[in-house]
Amino acid sequence: MSSEALIDPNEYQAPTTYERFVEDLKRSATAAGKPIIDPKLFARALSMDLQVLSADAHVHRVTLSRAQGTEKLQSFLRDALQVLRAATDINGDFRHALFWFRNEPISTFDYLTPEQLVSDGRTQDLVRYLQSLKGAAAW
Repeated sequence: MSSEALIDPNEYQAPTTYERFVEDLKRSATAAGKPIIDPKLFARALSMDLQVLSADAHVHRVTLSRAQGTEKLQSFLRDALQVLRAATDINGDFRHALFWFRNEPISTFDYLTPEQLVSDGRTQDLVRYLQSLKGAAAW
């Protein structure tokens, strides 16, 4: 692998598009030789503390460095990506979707944030909600 294929999660900044974010995740996976989402890169893009990520994914913090391929962690990351994709599809602004995911409570879901809903295993409910908004662009 060339050194330009490596991405330093400590220096990573969220890109402006969802597509670029996924490409960065793929490049990181290829460089590591593992077909998994890098939790540290993901956390850095969302300005998320690793302790928060491990709590959201319901895994021990050590899992983020020693067992990144754990299904529970990877499932949370895939679900979060699904929600970010759906949110970006609605308004076309990936950085807005990142902020929304972490910070905006949704009245329909008892004022939980999308991050909390994904952590609670309610990804499909949230995606259906976003699809219902797609035509109205209500958020």
